[in-house]
Amino acid sequence: MLALLEYLTISFLAVFVIVNPLTTAFIFMAMLPKASEVERKTIALRSTKVAASLLIGFALLGGIIFQLFGITLAAFRIAGGIILFGIAMGMIRQTGTSERDTAEDIKAEHPRIADDISVIPLAIPFMSGPGAIATVMILTTEAPTIYHIVLVFLAVLACMATCYYAMMHSKLIVDYLGDTGKDILTKIFGLILAVLAVQFVVNGTSEAITGYMLDHQMLDSSAVQDPRLPASSED
Repeated sequence: MLALLEYLTISFLAVFVIVNPLTTAFIFMAMLPKASEVERKTIALRSTKVAASLLIGFALLGGIIFQLFGITLAAFRIAGGIILFGIAMGMIRQTGTSERDTAEDIKAEHPRIADDISVIPLAIPFMSGPGAIATVMILTTEAPTIYHIVLVFLAVLACMATCYYAMMHSKLIVDYLGDTGKDILTKIFGLILAVLAVQFVVNGTSEAITGYMLDHQMLDSSAVQDPRLPASSED
């Protein structure tokens, strides 16, 4: 039970820091400064549903994608960890660019989405971008049992719910934190994400090396469990 709770916590933190509901709230507020309460609720709910569907869909299809392209879990963990580490460094090093400027740039480049931002840019890429998709796919591949996979889905739903309420209370969040508070928390999220990314790379590298050594009979297969095989549930 403790192991399940620990995995749920890790999964929630991993998805939370990459999705970053604070950024979503700032973008939401900047792009809908004069929207009515009904419009804000409709857009927030739609973007949440789209993002949650995308993340859960990729989490479910991860194994099929690996088989289709012949990708090993170790390779994906290493590549995903490197991508997430790059994103984390960007979060840590980012300058105080205003989300209002970002929102104006998006409107200028895509004037047709100015009235409905629920899918682009809220759901994609802010709530379910490449980093978030890679994160949930790595978490599901790391999951040793079906119960752990369910916990990943619960973590995704919890983070999406957090994004929804962050958007609905975006004015309060923006007024309370301001750009400085948001930047500080984003850097903290970036540090947490960097640690998780490094751990993904370590796990993938360890699995790849162990698999290579087992394939070339450099290790005793009776003494070392092949990490590429499903974990034993004898205990």
